[in-house]
Amino acid sequence: MSRRPRARAAPQGRAQGCVVPGTALLLLAYLAYLALGTSVFWALEGRAARESGRGFQLDKWELLQNFTCLDGPALDSLIRDIIQAYKDGAHLLGNTTSMGRWELVGSFFFSVSTVTTIGYGNLSPRTRAARLFCILFALVGIPLNLVVLNRLGHLMQQGVHSCARRMGGTWQDPAKARWLAGSSTLLSGLLLFLLLPPLLFSHMEGWSYEEGFYFAFITLSTVGFGDYVIGMNPSRSYPLWYKNTVSLWILFGLAWLALIIKLVLSLLETPGGTCSCCHHGSKGRSWRQGPDGEPESSCPQPGCCPERPVGLTEYLGPSPPDVGCGKDG
Repeated sequence: MSRRPRARAAPQGRAQGCVVPGTALLLLAYLAYLALGTSVFWALEGRAARESGRGFQLDKWELLQNFTCLDGPALDSLIRDIIQAYKDGAHLLGNTTSMGRWELVGSFFFSVSTVTTIGYGNLSPRTRAARLFCILFALVGIPLNLVVLNRLGHLMQQGVHSCARRMGGTWQDPAKARWLAGSSTLLSGLLLFLLLPPLLFSHMEGWSYEEGFYFAFITLSTVGFGDYVIGMNPSRSYPLWYKNTVSLWILFGLAWLALIIKLVLSLLETPGGTCSCCHHGSKGRSWRQGPDGEPESSCPQPGCCPERPVGLTEYLGPSPPDVGCGKDG
């Protein structure tokens, strides 16, 4: 009895060709959504912030004109105005160029911190319309942000796979190539997203390296305590590219950190004595007919061998050849 031929796998080139355009469209939709949030927050909160700043200036001049008659209630009123003006991002000192919180760049940074769920807590919408829009914006933006981070992490992993395959073909040593590619990914990510940014923060904000590293980790882990936030020192002048660069650093840093967390979770959740690929359902299997007429599955996923757990660099490296998992238990 002739055996049935195995189903031919789809060409990898066609599948990879569909990934890049889909990712580009997804990134365009993501940036368009952030642009929508930036413009709406800028329009709704910018006017209120400017009016609050002008009101504070009027109160300050009235206090200076009536300085000899200053009493307790007037001083309390001034203190309340100062606190409210600080929350609104007004310039409290005369010769400062502090970055406006509800300007175009500040609104974009607020949109990024909202959809990434960082939520520093130093800035929040005050108008009723902006609060209602913030709820709807976060309701759609948070899932969209997760999809974008997952896609970026997947593209990073594919780039490491390609690099490891090239080095493995050149050195004729796939195991060494996988180890080197995985280690290079970890070290380059640590250098680019956690070790070098504190130098920029120290230069722009006047923080120590330890404070900058603390801010970088708290931000990328989406904890966002709000005790350290960029662009908040009224005695410093910030260029326009500063917050935009930090926003891009947050986006790609979250994608890299999500990839590392995903790989660590895979290591922790993969049992050492079972075939992990058989827990993913029939979507990732290729079926064939066995000698006794019963179907058998062939798992193409990495880490299918039950003899040993899969290492981190093997997840980052290229997928090993197909290994048969035997009959479905």
